[in-house]
Amino acid sequence: MNYFKYISVLFLIFTSCKNNNKQQDEIITSDNFIIAFGSCNNQEIPNLLWKEIVKNNPNVWIWGGDIIYTDTEDMAFMAKNYQKQKHNPDYANFKKDIDVLATWDDHDYGLNDGGIEYTKKAEAQDLFLDFIDVDKDDNRRQQEGVYFAKDYVVNDESIKIILLDTRYFRTALTQDTITKKRYKPNVYGDGSLLGDTQWEWLTNQLKNSKASFNIIVSSIQFLSNEHGYEAWGNMTHEADKLENLIKASNAKNTIILSGDRHLSEISKKKVDSLAYPLIDFTSSGMTHSYSNFKGESNQYRVGDVVSEKSFGILKFDFKNNTVTMQMRGKNNTLQQELIQSY
Repeated sequence: MNYFKYISVLFLIFTSCKNNNKQQDEIITSDNFIIAFGSCNNQEIPNLLWKEIVKNNPNVWIWGGDIIYTDTEDMAFMAKNYQKQKHNPDYANFKKDIDVLATWDDHDYGLNDGGIEYTKKAEAQDLFLDFIDVDKDDNRRQQEGVYFAKDYVVNDESIKIILLDTRYFRTALTQDTITKKRYKPNVYGDGSLLGDTQWEWLTNQLKNSKASFNIIVSSIQFLSNEHGYEAWGNMTHEADKLENLIKASNAKNTIILSGDRHLSEISKKKVDSLAYPLIDFTSSGMTHSYSNFKGESNQYRVGDVVSEKSFGILKFDFKNNTVTMQMRGKNNTLQQELIQSY
């Protein structure tokens, strides 16, 4: 009997260590840290940017949503599309040597502009997690929604990456029947983007963060909200809630990354009581872009809109306390750059 107890204890210790290891911080043995990210990637269109992204030597790749385009309730069809992207030769080679994080947007969620009403969201979540090789005993396999956070340690500094799910819990938007815009803001206080459980989780992530930088990944834009498509501005009370949470949490140097729009731009806002400007860096359009873009208002935009196919790069320089934000595209060409001090 004692022998079997001994074996049982060893088994529990082993499995406990295994589970704990999954939650440990990622240790980066480098003086710098580089994030590459992008969104809007159609599996039926040639993927031409993977070899260009590699040239920037990123430590992590972040999918910002619309990994594939598969608006459907046919889960076999969705699985086929995920497999097509997963086995794309350039992407398969790319992800061998890089950490991959991801959230989804509407077209990989399964419903255009979809939210809480999508009937296949639980099944779609399983396929999404399969695509990014999430372990079967990972917390994301038991929770509703694909939100997730991970910390990266770089010498004496750290970076927390928080990936939000703006689909699973998002309630109805308000159609704009007067102008040519698709949506107008809900009545203030009406609706939720993240749902109560995810809001509580996000609050804990930010309030307990010791990271030097906190990166929030939202599939839809946060600061740019005048275009009439999906954005946090469709629920202004939720946008205010996130801004107030960032301020109240004292989380250091928070940066928002977003996608969805088939264009890339950087938005920047001075927020009272924040020691740094709040930046929303949108990188969107990896396989297709808003090539006939003719302009739209965004009071927070710095620089120009990039309407060519692109991906985003963030280079963290801890010695000088700066982040270099770049949009890059074909042949790794630099399309735009912002160097922000913190």
